Amino acid sequence: MSKITAYAKAFFNHENYHGWFKKRAFFEGWYYKIVDKTENFAIAIIPGIAMDAEGNKQSFIQVLDGKNITAEYFKFDAIDFKPSGKKFKIRILENSFSSNRLKLDLPKVKGLLHFDEQFLWPKKLTAPGIMGWYSFVPFMECYHQVVSLDFNITGKLNINNREIDFTGGRGYIEKDWGRSFPSSWIWMQSNHFSKPQNSFKFSVAKIPFLTGAFVGFICAFLMDGKLLKFATYTGAKLKKLQFDDAHINIILEDKKHILTIKADRAEGAELASPVLGFMEGRVKESMNAVIHLKLLEKETNTVIFKDSGRNGGLEIAGNTKELLNFD
Repeated sequence: MSKITAYAKAFFNHENYHGWFKKRAFFEGWYYKIVDKTENFAIAIIPGIAMDAEGNKQSFIQVLDGKNITAEYFKFDAIDFKPSGKKFKIRILENSFSSNRLKLDLPKVKGLLHFDEQFLWPKKLTAPGIMGWYSFVPFMECYHQVVSLDFNITGKLNINNREIDFTGGRGYIEKDWGRSFPSSWIWMQSNHFSKPQNSFKFSVAKIPFLTGAFVGFICAFLMDGKLLKFATYTGAKLKKLQFDDAHINIILEDKKHILTIKADRAEGAELASPVLGFMEGRVKESMNAVIHLKLLEKETNTVIFKDSGRNGGLEIAGNTKELLNFD
């Protein structure tokens, strides 16, 4: 398959690799969050590629141990990064990644996991990804996609010479690509509510656009098999955003619902993040946050969902005071 064909295919399949013609100031990374059935082990695996403004390149795999609150960065040559042009499948030496399979052969983490019972992000011609029509804007600093909101895991990983069975656990996959992460953002995710196969993801960021910038947000809430979207492009409103060292409080509202979000923050480990393509930024991510949700149906004034998500991924990074100017 030619690079032109592969690039065109990725245009409507955002899980695929996008960097076919990129040579500098570009990054692309996929984020796997996996939690075992006992919830004693929570791991994030982040493979990707990075290119700085001078054209220096590297590929990488980051491993975040959410329970032990540690993170490691494994650096590879860019030539070791092998993407498929036909579908979402990448390989970095003996490590491989796709929407339904993950194989690791790292010094301290080895094994093979399979994923099924997937809830993949639904695609439309006018909105192939979670960013809606913004995904077609050619000058965005960072693009984002949810690959799978929830899935079942089968398989084992050997972590620090200890075999961990992830069979029956749950997972989540998303990705980012572009030049840099935003100057500030809040991100949170959980698919460990009291009822299986419910999943939640929210992010808000300061987004450069044309000659200015705006505070934009995206929220995906999978409730009993129904996907609800609250986002800047859907016409939803961010009515409240408050945060301190212990909590984050958010209220979202659209024509039909009011969603109240409260996150209990937890200690995190430091990950590398992209700045002008290279992984020179730093952000702390927790995998032990608790995310409390309450969904109100406005027409009947009825609370139709109230629950708390465990093993919550949570990041709050950058000059977050600028996020408070969201009106």
